[in-house]
Amino acid sequence: MFNQNDTNKEANDGYISSIVGSLVKIKGLENQICLHDLIKISKYNILGEVIQIYSDYIIAQCFENTTNVKLYDKVTSLNEPLSMELAPGLLSNVFDGLQRPLANVFKDIRSGRLHRGIQYPSLSRVKKWHFIPSKKVNDKVKGGEIIGSVRESSFLEHRIMLPPNISGLLSFIVNEGNYTIIDEIFRLNVEGNENSYTMLQKWPITKKRPYNKKLNPVEPLITGIRAIDLLFPIAKGGTTAIPGGFGTGKTVIQQMLAKWCNADVVVYIGCGEPGNEIANIMKQFSEIIDLKSGKTLLDRIILIANTSNMPVSAREASLFSGVTIAEYYRDMGYDVVVLTDSTSRWAESLREISGLLEEMPAEEGYPAYLPSKLSGFYERAGIVKTNATDQQGHEIKGSVTIVSTISPPAGDFSEPVTSTTKRLVQAFWALDPKLAYLKHYPAINWVESYSNYPQFIAEWWYERDIDWSEIDFDWLECRRLVNEILSQEQELKHVIQLIGDKNLPEDQKLTLFIAKMIKDGFLIQNAYDEVNNHTSSAKLLGLIKIILILYIEGKNLTQKGKLIKDILDPELINSILRIGQMIPNDDFQQIEKLKDKLVENLKTQSL
Repeated sequence: MFNQNDTNKEANDGYISSIVGSLVKIKGLENQICLHDLIKISKYNILGEVIQIYSDYIIAQCFENTTNVKLYDKVTSLNEPLSMELAPGLLSNVFDGLQRPLANVFKDIRSGRLHRGIQYPSLSRVKKWHFIPSKKVNDKVKGGEIIGSVRESSFLEHRIMLPPNISGLLSFIVNEGNYTIIDEIFRLNVEGNENSYTMLQKWPITKKRPYNKKLNPVEPLITGIRAIDLLFPIAKGGTTAIPGGFGTGKTVIQQMLAKWCNADVVVYIGCGEPGNEIANIMKQFSEIIDLKSGKTLLDRIILIANTSNMPVSAREASLFSGVTIAEYYRDMGYDVVVLTDSTSRWAESLREISGLLEEMPAEEGYPAYLPSKLSGFYERAGIVKTNATDQQGHEIKGSVTIVSTISPPAGDFSEPVTSTTKRLVQAFWALDPKLAYLKHYPAINWVESYSNYPQFIAEWWYERDIDWSEIDFDWLECRRLVNEILSQEQELKHVIQLIGDKNLPEDQKLTLFIAKMIKDGFLIQNAYDEVNNHTSSAKLLGLIKIILILYIEGKNLTQKGKLIKDILDPELINSILRIGQMIPNDDFQQIEKLKDKLVENLKTQSL
């Protein structure tokens, strides 16, 4: 008897004709499969992704090791690309690059190993969420529009959206109540056909989620790190890279960003890093208290762990898995930060796969399409106007900010991954091993680092400026003057080598002294100090303006013939240097009192 199902099954099956490491050559599927579709090696339940299609065979990269896989083993096409499950329950979860929930796996398999071919649903099908509808029957709705919400955490409302690229008339929506993510929530009448939808939707990781319009950045991502917020800021929806060798503090900076930045959701991607480092990060996130919610930091973090002992093919998936989840929360109207550690390990996986494919290598063995792959990741950052509106009809905006670390071999910034990334990102925080050796943290080199965002976010800072009559400088002017002082100090170093610092004129001695104050009292910041680990925008402006008042007034006094040693009060200077670690963010009056004391002291000197 003819069975249509059997025919379809045969059409979706092929067999392995060649195995090279994690790559398999498959015959029998070349006429009915698409690029990036998933395949499954049936005997071992191993998933793979189609990366090349030829007339008589396809090549797929396997996300798990191919040990014991044999020629002619059956391969099944799953007829879909690797996609993320998007629904309530993502927050405070830990996934691997294929979105397998590692906590659930560990509960069942206590060995601590992720066994090959293991399959778990990414999100719970039994947990119930309290759904509150925001639309009603006969409402016209379009793709991406919000039709209700659930409370995913104590501080974040998970907005249930219509899947993108779908619009129609709402023919049914459930009443307020408790539902699982696979229960029917609403039905949509699309051109006479009624379709049913749940809270769960899936989205391919290689495809950008659609939006209405991309906008220019106007608001900074406040990190709480003084060197970054003043000299090398990043805007919400921006991109930045943190290159640095071992021990320069890349991971600590990312942890500080996760804890203190003014984002709603953080997606942390551990891509190819050692397992003990990922475990340590998870432990710290579960212990650190988030100031926004009063609960652990893990409550607003989604962690994707793809450690160095996992197959390299899954590293590429982990990067795009994370940014796909970030875009989902962006479409709800939230500001999301994607922290990637590190893109160097991800690029190594590209190099290994390219070698197995016997492609012509480019510089240092990396594939020639490395820039294209990197740009495909970074271009998914941005601040956008979504396709949805709120209940008052106002436009909803959301952002995805990407912050990636790079681990260049021997700290060489000229290697391909770092040099290519530098051309793609708009902020570059170069970590200096010499500064790290001197215990100057964060070890951001103020000569090699840069940011292209100051002009975009200057208005935001201007609106929050502190009004001191003694110095008529806003944030942008303070930044310019600090850069000028640090540049002058760099030039004077060469002069000192020739004539010595004692033979410099008084105004140049003052420049050197103020540069040292900026480095010791402003740029150095202790990530583990309860007061100094995070600096508010008001405290940052107050601290730098006090230092600049001393610089400007000191210049005037030196021009009148005053000596540096007569101008500077050691006790007052020491108090200024200790503002960062002694004065809390909410005690701005102490900073103003110190400013008044400094101004009075300088006035006395001018008499």
